[in-house]
Formats: sequence, C-alpha cells, structure tokens
Amino acid sequence: MSGRTDSDTDPEIADSEATAEQDDAEDLLEDARRARWTAVGTGAALTLAGLAAALLRLTRSAPALVPAAYASGAAVCALAAVLGSRGRTRRALWLLIAGAMVMALGDQFD
Repeated sequence: MSGRTDSDTDPEIADSEATAEQDDAEDLLEDARRARWTAVGTGAALTLAGLAAALLRLTRSAPALVPAAYASGAAVCALAAVLGSRGRTRRALWLLIAGAMVMALGDQFD
C-alpha cells in the first residue's frame, strides 16, 4: 500500500464546520438581542399604560387603592424594562407578568 497513514482531515470539512458554528453563534446573538428589545419595548409600553391608567383613575372618584395599584404595577414593569435592557430577559418576563397582574388587581378594586 502506498497511502500515507498520517493524513489529516480535509480542510474543506474543517472550514465548513467552523462556518456552521459561527452562523449558530450569530443566530444566538440575534435571538438574545431580539429578546432584550422585546423586553424593553413591552416593559415601556406597560409602564406607560399603567401610569396613564393611574392618572385617569386619580382624576375620577375611585378608591385610593386603585391608582396606587396601577402605579405600583407600572413601577414593576419599568424595573422589568431595565432588567431586560441589561440582558436579564427571563427575570424581566416574570416581572412583566407580575406588574400586569398588579394592575389587573387594581382594576378589580374599581
């Protein structure tokens, strides 16, 4: 046999594997960036909605607990937006849920 026993892997295969790993890493970075922007946008929207609802309920004859619930829910959503911008998207999601639930609880008191 005249074949060499110390042959390396084909460089084309190694290059394609490296390119595939790089594409996967870029996809993960894009997904993380999209999750951060989603958390920030949703947190900001819920914060503005909660503050607007608190101001509207404050001008009407509603118990003081109602605007306080909306304002505290908005504060929790604002905290979620800050955490989301820093990459803590899982915690931000749970805080968004908690903030929306506090605002919904305030609506039940009305």
